Amino acid sequence: MSPVDEKLQPILTEVLRRNAGETEFHQAVREVLESLGRVVAKHPGYAENALIERVCEPERQIIFRVPWVDDQNQVQINRGFRVQFNSALGPYKGGIRFHPSVNLGIIKFLGFEQVFKNALTGLPIGGGKGGSDFNPRSRSDGEIMRFCQSFMTELHRHLGENTDVPAGDIGVGSREIGYMFGQYKRLTNRYESGVLTGKGLSYGGSRARTEATGYGATYFVQRMLERRRETLEGKRVVVSGAGNVAIYTMEKVLAFGGAVIACSDSGGYVVDETGIDLDLIKEIKEVRRGRLSEYPRLKGSGAHHVEGGSIWDVACDVAMPSATQNELSGKDAVTLVKNGVGAVGEGANMPCTPDAIDVFQSAGVLVAPGKAANAGGVATSALEMQQNASRDSWTFQRTEERLAEIMCNIHDLCADTAEEYGAPQNYVLGANIAGFVRVAEAMRALGVI
Repeated sequence: MSPVDEKLQPILTEVLRRNAGETEFHQAVREVLESLGRVVAKHPGYAENALIERVCEPERQIIFRVPWVDDQNQVQINRGFRVQFNSALGPYKGGIRFHPSVNLGIIKFLGFEQVFKNALTGLPIGGGKGGSDFNPRSRSDGEIMRFCQSFMTELHRHLGENTDVPAGDIGVGSREIGYMFGQYKRLTNRYESGVLTGKGLSYGGSRARTEATGYGATYFVQRMLERRRETLEGKRVVVSGAGNVAIYTMEKVLAFGGAVIACSDSGGYVVDETGIDLDLIKEIKEVRRGRLSEYPRLKGSGAHHVEGGSIWDVACDVAMPSATQNELSGKDAVTLVKNGVGAVGEGANMPCTPDAIDVFQSAGVLVAPGKAANAGGVATSALEMQQNASRDSWTFQRTEERLAEIMCNIHDLCADTAEEYGAPQNYVLGANIAGFVRVAEAMRALGVI
């Protein structure tokens, strides 16, 4: 990890003290503060009026009980969260995650990252995040519906299309969004389409939203490679995960002429040197809701599954971690560099540990940070809000063209900012500074709030 500027160290110390035990949140704040030393040296005004301290403190943190009844008529209790982090640029915007690992620190880290990610899009949206420690895996549709209805019964009072607009995340897809939107409509007696994004096309969703995060990350990596006079064409690509982000990352990599040779799920990873059969992956994960261990048997030949282990042992030209936070360690980064990786695109939120980032940057590997590279999802969510507000529905082509434009603009902003602050090709620094400046300028204009 890089040292934090001495002027900013007291801020980090106070964040660590006030948010004890929230390691992911500490990591996210430290990464941003490591980048801001150059900013306060050039523009001392950003260090005044506790501006940076306010950026690091959520505007509102909501924790609530979620009781629900399972199929055995037993009452279950989960905990719900919504962290409304910063609304200087617009209504809070960020996904809802259902996973056993969810706690306040995880949600605060995700919300903090979301503030800068949303700022980079250039769209009028603030940052927030929510979720629950509910595990949807192996639950019936009825159980998931009852849980979502109970979750929204409490959360709805904090939402609104001009207040806070959630979307999906890990464990929350179109099914869960539908149940939550239905309960919101029932409780409020309003058809407020823009209050949730990631909706189905039949009731106000946007085309290309499902594909947006994976497509957007791939557009960013392609643009990043083009600056080095390369492209994804002919590159061997490893994509971790086999969920929504990973699947549509693979789809767009293939469209750009790359070869995806490995992907993973919680049970291990599959390697197919002839190129992953994406249609088969979709069949296993989206239709059967099965495990990747089935892939070699269904494929027939040329593939093998590794139970457990690290997908980053597979040699590749481009690595795209697209599963979850801190999935790629410093040790994994050393292996990837040794095997010749040239670029890393973070499809997930903060999937590379700090020491992994250090290894990549020391080796001259291009790193597309998650707060920039995976902004395509929230950007398209904002486009969904725009369509809802105007009672309009765009074609897939129009939406994807807008997505591609936004991602190229984010890339160029990060690259140009990194150069401006004396760190060419350091996209991590460029993303942190560019996102911070946009939020900070809005906060200064609004006064001490």
